[in-house]
Amino acid sequence: MDPLWLVVPGCAIWSAILLLPWRPWSTQPAFDAQAPAVVPDLHDVTVVIPARNERVGIEKTLRALATQGRNLCVVLVDDQSTDGTAEAARQFGIPGLNIVNGEALPPGWTGKLWAQEQGLRHVESSLVLQLDADIELVPGTVAGLREMMASRNLGLVSLMARLSMERPWERALMPAFVFFFRLLYPFNLSNSRSRLVAAAAGGCILIRTEILRQMGGYGALKGELIDDCSLARAVKKLGHSTWVGLTHSAISHRPYRELGSVWEMVARTAFTQLRHSNVLLLFCTVIMLAAFVLPVVALGQSGSPRILGAATLALMAMSYIPTLRYYDIPVIWSMSLPLAGALYLLMTWTSAWRHWTGAGALWKERSYSNRKFETHV
Repeated sequence: MDPLWLVVPGCAIWSAILLLPWRPWSTQPAFDAQAPAVVPDLHDVTVVIPARNERVGIEKTLRALATQGRNLCVVLVDDQSTDGTAEAARQFGIPGLNIVNGEALPPGWTGKLWAQEQGLRHVESSLVLQLDADIELVPGTVAGLREMMASRNLGLVSLMARLSMERPWERALMPAFVFFFRLLYPFNLSNSRSRLVAAAAGGCILIRTEILRQMGGYGALKGELIDDCSLARAVKKLGHSTWVGLTHSAISHRPYRELGSVWEMVARTAFTQLRHSNVLLLFCTVIMLAAFVLPVVALGQSGSPRILGAATLALMAMSYIPTLRYYDIPVIWSMSLPLAGALYLLMTWTSAWRHWTGAGALWKERSYSNRKFETHV
């Protein structure tokens, strides 16, 4: 086969990404909070925080919530922590904080959803803010999300938190993680009325309490590993609109110091994302090889393949640079995207292998079997 035809599919893929009308490469929509002139009354919002072994960062999360406004209720569910998470939260304390000792994980539930279900039992407000224990909100975020929800008549609002991007592996892989997520779940399509695409970012979700109760609480999702997008899909099925966007106002402090920590995060759900389908896995593999690997291989050729390979890499960089600029990362890191794509493909195969061998997903010292979905602590 002519080497030129090995590069053509990749060139077509990146050209299509740049030309698609819903602009999956764009950093819009986005939300950035404005500090309110008057301290807002947040009596209608309850923050539910599932926390399992989060002692190191919980004070920063609670301290940020204390700046959001008056009368904010916070329910922290200590999910069987062994590191003193509850004690650390209790020592710091904020007005309106309720610490719930989590019950043992029942079969068929993921840990996070079970903790959120227990937190929901203590909610009396009209709105629930689901917040991960490692996320810091800048002042005005909760009030801003509430205003957006009311003005646009939304059922759910979600922010893709800014991930830790300081260390080399983080800079190589975390902006790419956000980029790939937006390619898979285009935000502009998800924010439309169409039910074909539904996306949310689980670290920060504001949702109407009545919708949660209407869908049967978190029990309706209890076995979902990709719980955020499943929640958005359930909200849309009930006829409500959702919104998801990037932000600088929700900051995750969970570090990914080594490649292995990113690998575990992605391998936990990557094959689930493909619905455990071997056909989709093979299709994904072909697409990823064409988009990320073959253009680099073409640079080692001569003549037209090399030129087309270089052009493909240029198109790839053009689509990725807006993400890097949004996070204030030097554009030179666009050259790392082929490596990131290849590594994420290998992580996906790791996820598939674990499913095939019955190992399932591992997260927070819990193993979730993909075959029978029995949980083991």
